[in-house]
Amino acid sequence: MSIAHLLEEFGDAGEGTERAMTDVALEEERLAAFEKGYQAGWDDAVRAQSEEGHRITADLAQNLQDLRFTYEEAYSAVMAALRPLLTEMTASVLPQMARESLAPRIAEMLHDHARALGRQPIEIAAAPEDLPRLEHLADGGLELRLVADDTLGAGQVYLRFGESEAEIDLPEVLAGITAAVSGFFDAQPEGKAIA
Repeated sequence: MSIAHLLEEFGDAGEGTERAMTDVALEEERLAAFEKGYQAGWDDAVRAQSEEGHRITADLAQNLQDLRFTYEEAYSAVMAALRPLLTEMTASVLPQMARESLAPRIAEMLHDHARALGRQPIEIAAAPEDLPRLEHLADGGLELRLVADDTLGAGQVYLRFGESEAEIDLPEVLAGITAAVSGFFDAQPEGKAIA
């Protein structure tokens, strides 16, 4: 069985005739081929630039996400390290500093009072354990009387200037600082939890 019936026959139409192409037709073919190639190249370049732009945008977004994650990790690590330090400071360092600053603070208040109101008798009521730290204040030339008051705790002092009175309450100040430190760490936004 032959497959000749499936194939197209070219024998009669092109036998013995030559087709000639003019210079103009040849130039038009070349120009069309050049334009087609140029357009294909241009399309490829635009597509490649677009893909590169999308890749750069995706890389930038990923890098920003990584930076944000790194910042949050660093922030959490710093806050986790600061919490025990600040807690220890409010528990042990600040009370010691407060005890040591009690007498200078009272001396400053007495000096301000003497400058504003002149020489008047002054009474300092303090807890019995605070009196030894305050005795040197009586050597300042002011009419000063130290009084032990069992109702006051350590760091609580009342200064009485005639009819007026001023209070120093270091435990209350320290409790406020401790509450502020705890509140700061407890109020951290979600996602920045502190261990």
